[in-house]
Amino acid sequence: MTTVPETTSHVPFLDLGLAHADLRTEVLESIVQVIDSSAFVNGAPVREFEERWAAWCAVEHCVGLASGLDALRLGLAALGIGPGDEVIVPAMTFVATWEAVSQVGATPVPVDVSEQDYCLDVEAVADQIGPRTRAILPVHLYGQMAAVTEVLALAERYDLVVLEDAAQAHGADRDSVRAGAAGHAAAFSFYPGKNLGAFGDAGALVTRDAGLARRVRALREHGQERKYHHDEIGWTARLDTIQAAVLLHKLERLEAWNDDRRACAARYDAALGGVGDLVLPPVAPGSTPVWHLYVVRTSDPDGLARFLSERGVVCGRHYPEPPHLSGAYASLGYSEGAFPVAEAIGRQCLSLPLFPGMCERQTELVAEGLKAWFVGA
Repeated sequence: MTTVPETTSHVPFLDLGLAHADLRTEVLESIVQVIDSSAFVNGAPVREFEERWAAWCAVEHCVGLASGLDALRLGLAALGIGPGDEVIVPAMTFVATWEAVSQVGATPVPVDVSEQDYCLDVEAVADQIGPRTRAILPVHLYGQMAAVTEVLALAERYDLVVLEDAAQAHGADRDSVRAGAAGHAAAFSFYPGKNLGAFGDAGALVTRDAGLARRVRALREHGQERKYHHDEIGWTARLDTIQAAVLLHKLERLEAWNDDRRACAARYDAALGGVGDLVLPPVAPGSTPVWHLYVVRTSDPDGLARFLSERGVVCGRHYPEPPHLSGAYASLGYSEGAFPVAEAIGRQCLSLPLFPGMCERQTELVAEGLKAWFVGA
């Protein structure tokens, strides 16, 4: 794998060029093949990728889609979630999780997250289950799986369905179950910055349920199983053939890329323990994250980010505004203090650079910058 020179003094938040350098020739050849075939929609690479991604996730079915949001939205719709229904969601997540619920006409019902893994606090879920609750939508945040085994036990008790938001967890596992294989279905995003990313927007839904997969396949094609025969209102939400071709090449390297991310996270763990007021990312027992993001917590993340930027280190914030405090969801009536753990993470979160091929010197530069900030604070 291509790596940056150890002499570098700049640390980007994410360097996709490293991964793409090794792929450039073979990906260009595949794109030319798609152009020559003119099969830009539902071409052979789409079917091949669906088969291989289903196998990777240890399930029987995969439906390629245009984005991770499409996977969430169509998954909920295919599970029968709609107007009048309520869906349990975590209070800390990217807003797309909530958007999907709203876009099928249901209402997101937030539950705070756990300090143990920053994912849905399963112990708090039961109190929010009411007569209109139809589903639980756990999010595998930052690359670590939620406690889906416990979520499923709760769902079975209340006759609910479980849709995993696995957009950040390609290859993660917990209690020997891989992300995507635990719930009734799971939604993945292949946005370029994900552990497995396309050259644009892309997504997929995976499931063991053949009927559910068939319905999602119809929903992505205007509600048709046969051309020009529309049994229900659907969407245009197909995975482009070119994106599928790109993903096939990248999938071959995903395991190695995830190992790179784990190595980088381990270097951070070793270098940053006990530094200032930093709270390092928790890892729950039995969990093997894939480190989509390495998120620390600190009292002044914006100030620290500016300081690091001046030293050539680029950081991110994921996510400073929990959905319940956003303008988009003001109508739900939640105020500050409603979900204290999610809100604390939002105030304190800082995502450090982490990407496949990141060299040890870059990790050292980040750690040196963090230590320098706290020495001067």
